[in-house]
Amino acid sequence: MLHTFELDGEYLALDVNSGALHVLTKLAYDICGKLESPLGEKPPVELFELGYPKEEVELAYGELYSLFEQNLLFSPDFVVTMPDNQKMPLKALCLHVAHDCNMRCGYCFADTGEYCGKRELMTPETGMKAIDFLIESSGHIKNLEVDFFGGEPLMALDTVKIVTEYGKSRASQVGKSINFTLTTNGALLDDETIEYLDREMYNLVLSVDGRKSVNDNMRRFPGGGSTYEKIIPAFQKLAKTREENGTSYYVRGTFTAKNLDFSEDVFHLSDLGFGEISVEPVALDESHPLALKDEMLPRIFEEYEKLAIGLVKRIEQGEHINFFHFIVDLEAGPCVYKRVKGCGAGCEYIAVTPSGDLYPCHQFAGMEDYRLGNIYSGFNDSAKPLRKRFENANIYTKPECGKCFAKFFCGGGCAAAGVKYAGGEIENNYKIGCELERKRLECALYLQAKTSSGN
Repeated sequence: MLHTFELDGEYLALDVNSGALHVLTKLAYDICGKLESPLGEKPPVELFELGYPKEEVELAYGELYSLFEQNLLFSPDFVVTMPDNQKMPLKALCLHVAHDCNMRCGYCFADTGEYCGKRELMTPETGMKAIDFLIESSGHIKNLEVDFFGGEPLMALDTVKIVTEYGKSRASQVGKSINFTLTTNGALLDDETIEYLDREMYNLVLSVDGRKSVNDNMRRFPGGGSTYEKIIPAFQKLAKTREENGTSYYVRGTFTAKNLDFSEDVFHLSDLGFGEISVEPVALDESHPLALKDEMLPRIFEEYEKLAIGLVKRIEQGEHINFFHFIVDLEAGPCVYKRVKGCGAGCEYIAVTPSGDLYPCHQFAGMEDYRLGNIYSGFNDSAKPLRKRFENANIYTKPECGKCFAKFFCGGGCAAAGVKYAGGEIENNYKIGCELERKRLECALYLQAKTSSGN
């Protein structure tokens, strides 16, 4: 499969199966639009009808044919044999240490922290039991991951501290390691907490939506007041420390139907000194006033292109800025299995609620039909067939994925979005999500072509 596109005067081709990205002349681009695999040694006659001199057509075709012979153009398809679910060890947990939050965000998928249940915090005992569950279920996997999530996990900071200490000690005892990540809205950050998080967390996700007006319109305190003014100084301090230490973080925002000019939010965050940025599309039922709709797609595509072109200019001027959705590693990216399967929700990745209930991921928490069991009693009887469905939901089993050029970069999309916004099944594709993924990939490839010093 070959995908060709033009962006800002650059003519590009992605060979989907090999992952090779080609920067083309206009002639080569036009030729590629006429080609079908397999290529013959001689150029097909219709290429001479494109209006270019015969010698130039023959020369360009010869170069393209050379790439074809190297399996870098129209490379052969392949199928990855997926491992059996029963042999698939657990690699990561999302610990919901707080089903409560000190903000009331307008687009919150977690029902402002309640997850359609009650407000509660995870006890240290439940958190430590979850660590034991992860280690015992991890098989031969040595490097494990735990994400502290909410609501707002800093509302349960004592639990975070106890579980982190226990997890690192327990993993070391059995020859494993655990990388801890925490996502925070920043409202409870102080100097002592910043120092602790910087020391103990492998990665930090800092939630802010961008410009003050945008952020404060969506991310609100129950009693009013600017959340932006509260969190930005602490986030800047934490990000500066992380960048000086070479440790991971990123600021993470959401754009909705109310701020389709989201590139301005990315650039605003960059101007504040943040070098690692993610501003992601909201996923909501189409009836929600903040939801993205089909008629908005041209405007969003235009904004992604504006963002990509702007990022090139900033990078060329020496600015350090990484936009999460535009980061593509064509040489040593995720293993082929992960490209096919995606995030591993329901199989390798499980969410744990404050009461110890198990769900396929954080997006499913509180949805009783998707409860897999409990850390104290293990997986329930219905977990095996449900986890099998998650295992089987990949780019080879989803009909829409087979013909999509982005399939090896999204792993088949989000199962939770399929359930919530695309007909109620984990096997379904969330159409708007797919459209945005394809556009982001084109922009990411453009960015790579403009800024890479390699071939």
